[in-house]
Amino acid sequence: MINILVAEDDKNLQKLIGAVLKQQGYNVLMANDGIQALEILDMVHIDLIISDIMMPNMDGYQLTDLLRKSNYNLPILMVTAKETLDDKKKGFIVGTDDYMVKPIDIDEMVLRVAALLRRSRIVNENRLTIGELVLDYNTLDVNKKDISINLPKKEFYLLFKLLSYPKQIFTRQQLMDEIWGMDSEAEERTVDVHIKRLRDKFSEFEEFEIITVRGLGYKAEIKA
Repeated sequence: MINILVAEDDKNLQKLIGAVLKQQGYNVLMANDGIQALEILDMVHIDLIISDIMMPNMDGYQLTDLLRKSNYNLPILMVTAKETLDDKKKGFIVGTDDYMVKPIDIDEMVLRVAALLRRSRIVNENRLTIGELVLDYNTLDVNKKDISINLPKKEFYLLFKLLSYPKQIFTRQQLMDEIWGMDSEAEERTVDVHIKRLRDKFSEFEEFEIITVRGLGYKAEIKA
């Protein structure tokens, strides 16, 4: 059974989210703040976290940042009353996978949870299929019918990341931290160079497009 951890200090919302997820067949665990969430993570395998931002003791930003720095790669959905672009940008920089603003649409939340779990399985299986295009994480190959393109590691990881989360915006710094490492001395312009190489190599492919989001970073659009 899939385990979902809900970190939310609003008891009514916590109960509502828990009840809806249980109806969908998920096993739900509850935490009132980030510290309780960490205690649960130490004891139980969690497949996905739904986290509020404004919580006592340890907020959602701190929880997400700590988990990513500790190499927890499970999907995280932030639910918050904060709706400005800066708030969302901060959430994505620390490592959240998706973002919903209160008051949340429960039906939409269920769909987002299912999508995040599906993407997570894609990454765990080390294989991503988009139409006739197949990205093989183990060999660093991108295959389509009789065409096979072997990419350098950083280019492949960058493409795999963007295509695993279509329409999600990743900042240059976020991509640098995840693919080059937080201790890397490479500049953010390195991401731009790799994006240009990918665009050149896949300019004839109709399955996807890498889009520049001014002032933020990049996202992929799936066309297949």
